[in-house]
Amino acid sequence: MKKLKQWNITLPKCIITGSLVVALTAVPVSGLGIAVAGKPTLQNDLLVEANTAVHHLARYQVDARIDEKAMKIHATEAVTYRNNTSDTLDNIVFHTFADANRSKETQSSLFEHSNQRMAKENPDKKPEDFLGGIEINNIKSSGQHLKFDNTNQALTVTLGQALQPGQSITLELEFDVKIPYGSQRLSYYKNIINGAHWFPVLSVYDPAEHMWDKTPYSTTFESDYYDSADYQVTLNVPAEYKVSMPGTLTEQEADAGRKTVTATANNTREFVFFASPDFKVESVTRDGLTVQYYYFDNQKDKKQIIDQYIDQAFKVINFFSEKYGKYPYPEFRIVESYVEGLAVEFSRTIQMGLIQGQPDILNHSAFVHEIAHQWFHALIGNDSETESFLDEGFADFSMVYFYEKQGIPLNGFKVIQFDEVSLDSPLDSTNDKVGDSPDAIFYKKGRQAIYELYRTLGEEKFDELMRTYFDKYVFKNATIDGLLQVVENKAGKKIRDDWEADLRNPNYSLKPEYRLTADEEAAYMHEQFKSIYHSVFVQFPEVPFETMSRIVDKTLQGEPLTIIMSDGQISDKTKKQQDQLLNQIQGFMQIAGIKPTVITERQVLKNKLKQELGDSNVIVIGKPDTNGFIQALKSGIIKRADTVGFKWRDIMNKSNQSGAYIIKHPYNQNRLMLHYFWTGDQLSDQVADPFMDKASESLSFSNHFYQYYVLNNVGKISNEHKVENPFAQLFAE
Repeated sequence: MKKLKQWNITLPKCIITGSLVVALTAVPVSGLGIAVAGKPTLQNDLLVEANTAVHHLARYQVDARIDEKAMKIHATEAVTYRNNTSDTLDNIVFHTFADANRSKETQSSLFEHSNQRMAKENPDKKPEDFLGGIEINNIKSSGQHLKFDNTNQALTVTLGQALQPGQSITLELEFDVKIPYGSQRLSYYKNIINGAHWFPVLSVYDPAEHMWDKTPYSTTFESDYYDSADYQVTLNVPAEYKVSMPGTLTEQEADAGRKTVTATANNTREFVFFASPDFKVESVTRDGLTVQYYYFDNQKDKKQIIDQYIDQAFKVINFFSEKYGKYPYPEFRIVESYVEGLAVEFSRTIQMGLIQGQPDILNHSAFVHEIAHQWFHALIGNDSETESFLDEGFADFSMVYFYEKQGIPLNGFKVIQFDEVSLDSPLDSTNDKVGDSPDAIFYKKGRQAIYELYRTLGEEKFDELMRTYFDKYVFKNATIDGLLQVVENKAGKKIRDDWEADLRNPNYSLKPEYRLTADEEAAYMHEQFKSIYHSVFVQFPEVPFETMSRIVDKTLQGEPLTIIMSDGQISDKTKKQQDQLLNQIQGFMQIAGIKPTVITERQVLKNKLKQELGDSNVIVIGKPDTNGFIQALKSGIIKRADTVGFKWRDIMNKSNQSGAYIIKHPYNQNRLMLHYFWTGDQLSDQVADPFMDKASESLSFSNHFYQYYVLNNVGKISNEHKVENPFAQLFAE
């Protein structure tokens, strides 16, 4: 998973309550299962020796019916489990992560802002509608009921007879699931059902600790830790629904107006579904691999966009297959959904957000990152609660590795070489220890440590090491200790010890010889800003030319920029406020690698007015009647302002108004003029801070596209015109 993935360029970080009572009354509470009288006894024919054909710990057969009106699932599940441990087991534990939705406190906070927005947009939805859960009705084996306890997202089943090493047992479960409204891994919203964590899945047994993993799902990040298994899952859905699931899909007619969709997915780490009556499916097969994109046909030329994403998916899969190990499945599926600000990986499937505008597909780094998770999560598993570095660090490094070898330097190794400050938490930290910094630790610092290993070994030896790691752990769960042993076996003990210190000690920092120099960092930042701003306007071509943040884009593309200060009769306080705004703008421009010309004297302005300034984009600061540029071109400015709906005379003749507007340059319709103004002698103390904050927002690529805004005498917006930036909300969150 990667947050803020809709943005195609990755900047360094210096740029990116319901009560328990309500929750428990919203859905039935699963407690102790009631056993029939007498102790269940498992017959010998159920405790059969595992034969060589059973190659995984578990086989699942799930039959479910989706009630799309009540948004519930009724299902039965048969699980055959083989005890591959050396311990005798008296119980078996399943994860019931659907119960994370029983209360707001146990739901993932990653979706909190999205759900708050959805609640405002849908006032008919009650707090309990955003909750859900799983009710375990009964569990049987050989027709006999077994005792069970479903507490804190862990379903413990007491076996009637001990399960010896090498023996197998089949458990039959019956359960009901309430699907929450909104945005969660398991949820429904508008015309889609997101089906992750909807049925009980065996937890992982720790032979060293002689116990099952009962960790509830993380509220701040991810807790995906499973053994690979074989699945056959049948969903009964309305006939018009299209369903994405991993594996081979077959359909059959069911009762009137319905159908069943069956997925057979072997060697698969986790099983999810996505269902919608409005899905379109684009499918392409090359060299035995079929890539499918389930999408909403909701904008012009959507199919062409989807075709480009599918083509990119083939490139990425082929790259990682060559570098690490062949993608072993015959299919790979991509699903469009309403998830916001992040994308999510699953086995053989990735969940992306809603496509908006014209995305820069080749630079859509989130897309590449999620596909990389097929190797580092789906194929090579790990405990993402305790060692997230193993999946997120390697997925993010792999994303950058792909771009480097595709000849796209802004998303290549320079992203990693731009070293940031060191952080206290070591890379082998648990989710709890990193708190709200998983991106900084697991992703950014994680990929730096892997890059350092790459540079230490060289590409050929690094790739060979990664193929060995893949061969050892494909369809299994890796650990950092296991990875370090592979490093030692392939590269020697010294490299292993040095790299282990990088992973286990706090304050890891990339070696200086592998970082960018100060000049390289400045050039890199400039190119990143240039690419980001341009990408934003390419993706949203309908945005008007007269847009405040566009003046930054035009300057980054090489056009000149001049800042013109007022120089009339102004007070010391007014000059101080002008200088504050100038310093604020120049500080931002310096980070972006922009060096504007600043004019503070009237005579200099007169000398440059018609020629140099006629070819320059212009930012004007100050009261209109104290600024020589505004006075000289006033009539042209008023006409241009009318074209964007800004009533220049009316606003400038009112007292104590302030704000900004942008128009085409009076001398050059291919250039822009942005004016930050106030109509009083100076900004009042109450208005000064809001004015400065709004000025910063107006130039940002991550905010709305402003044409003008006006603040009243208390610093509140009284009038504005802007085009909504679909991604502004994500950055605000």
